[in-house]
Amino acid sequence: MAPTGRHSALAEHAFSPHDTELAAAARHLGRRRFLTVTAAAAALAFATNRPARGAVAAPERRAARITKDPFTLGVASGDPLPDSVLLWTRLAPEPFLEDGGMGTERVTVEWEVAFDESFAAVLLRGTAEAHAEYAHSVHVDVKGLTPGTVYYYRFRAGAWISPAGRTRTAPPASSPTSGLRIATVACQAYQDGYYTVLRHVAEDDVDVVFHLGDYLYEYAVNSAGGERRYTDVTLPDVFNRETMTLADYRLRYSLYKSDEDLRAAHAAHPFVVTWDDHETENNYAGSVPENDVPPAEFLLRRAAAYRAYWENQPLRAAQLPQGPDARLYRRLHWGTLAQFDFLDTRQYRSDQAYDDRPHAPGTESDDPARTMTGAAQEQWLLDGWQGSTAQWNVMPQQVCFSQRKFDDTADAALSMDAWDGYRASRDRVVAGAKAAGIENWLILTGDVHVGYALDVKEDFDDPASATVATEVTCTSVASGRDGVEQPPNHELYLRANPHMKFYNGKRGYVRVELDRQAAHLDFRTVSAISTPGAPITTAASFVTEAGAPGLKPA
Repeated sequence: MAPTGRHSALAEHAFSPHDTELAAAARHLGRRRFLTVTAAAAALAFATNRPARGAVAAPERRAARITKDPFTLGVASGDPLPDSVLLWTRLAPEPFLEDGGMGTERVTVEWEVAFDESFAAVLLRGTAEAHAEYAHSVHVDVKGLTPGTVYYYRFRAGAWISPAGRTRTAPPASSPTSGLRIATVACQAYQDGYYTVLRHVAEDDVDVVFHLGDYLYEYAVNSAGGERRYTDVTLPDVFNRETMTLADYRLRYSLYKSDEDLRAAHAAHPFVVTWDDHETENNYAGSVPENDVPPAEFLLRRAAAYRAYWENQPLRAAQLPQGPDARLYRRLHWGTLAQFDFLDTRQYRSDQAYDDRPHAPGTESDDPARTMTGAAQEQWLLDGWQGSTAQWNVMPQQVCFSQRKFDDTADAALSMDAWDGYRASRDRVVAGAKAAGIENWLILTGDVHVGYALDVKEDFDDPASATVATEVTCTSVASGRDGVEQPPNHELYLRANPHMKFYNGKRGYVRVELDRQAAHLDFRTVSAISTPGAPITTAASFVTEAGAPGLKPA
């Protein structure tokens, strides 16, 4: 299907039928001998539930029937390139209903891009189709933009106009850009408290936001919204169950995006997103579920989760799932200042060793065949480093890369869910960075609900070994409730892990400022999320100098 925008050469959106999806899903499922014919047929439904080719409707008339604001879930932009950016919205006048209050009809949505927030002079405009098959989400890939430029955008459906969003394009590929500011966030369990952190992210002067996973949680949310005691809202029973079906996941995104602070952050900055486990299920590994359910059944759940994720995030057509598979790892650039290699450490990993219990390294966890990334993604990463000309090579990913001993004994237990449970895989990545001559390697991590600053060592058991990279974990937006500055194991962790230079248990985010000389890292935290409106402070600041890896207090 050709783009429908009035400037069709400047807009591509991901709503054309994909004739190859059925075959691709069949091949994927055929590789798994454990799938029954019935389960395979059910899984293929995810590939066939697409807008029909040549579907004809009267979209303008249907848009006119929308009698309530359909933009309740806000707007977003993502994955900025030098000449394009992805714009997103989703129509949901009744966001807590399974169909969002939109029914099954197709609706034409108009979009506009301007240099100013008032849209006094619209630069580009076009139209995109919002299909029920995609939960009436809209993904517009606006092309022909000027590199390194701030834009404003908005949508219209019938008489309704969305809030305005602000976005920006990346600098030209060859530009010797002098600076970049990134906010890194992760882990935002709705039921654990307010998104105060995201309000501060919205107000911060950053160029882009990296969301490193656990955008939502699959766990039940009660009618009070868990810890959100000051919210005068009674939630329907549809949220008081674990997400399992496509309808469940879609509704959970509607709940999360009902939060005004999350919507504000999306409207203020372009996001680049990647998932961890809770967008699907806690600690799943590839096709292996957390609990004892048939793998075929889990793949159906994974297909539902992946599809709802794409529908509700500012992602391009390249990330559209085919059944239970989706290519989420991808590479972006910020001039010659930074190359970003976004990883997916869930979809392709080997099952966790030792039943996913904390365990000392052993033959099971150190099997050289084990992988965190899968062979194809690992080779993609190493090849990308070989071709990199960037000053900084930034690797946003999900789980702790550095060694993290849980006590100071000789046989200390490690996390089998993090890279410590995949040491051969980590060693291959470190060796690949060395072989490529990567000097300024920065790893951005989520998952752990605390802030860490870590020197990545060539040999973690030898504190005197070379430092090859810097890793920062960005704590959580809400998961873990208020937290404390110094958790009970604070001193133990610092003693057991001398490469760990900072450890803080409050909620917050990390602001990363890159220039040609150094990376400046600010751990931004709030005093509480159990009540709304807490101020933000900087708990600690570090710098790692270009050409001299290793953290220093700023």
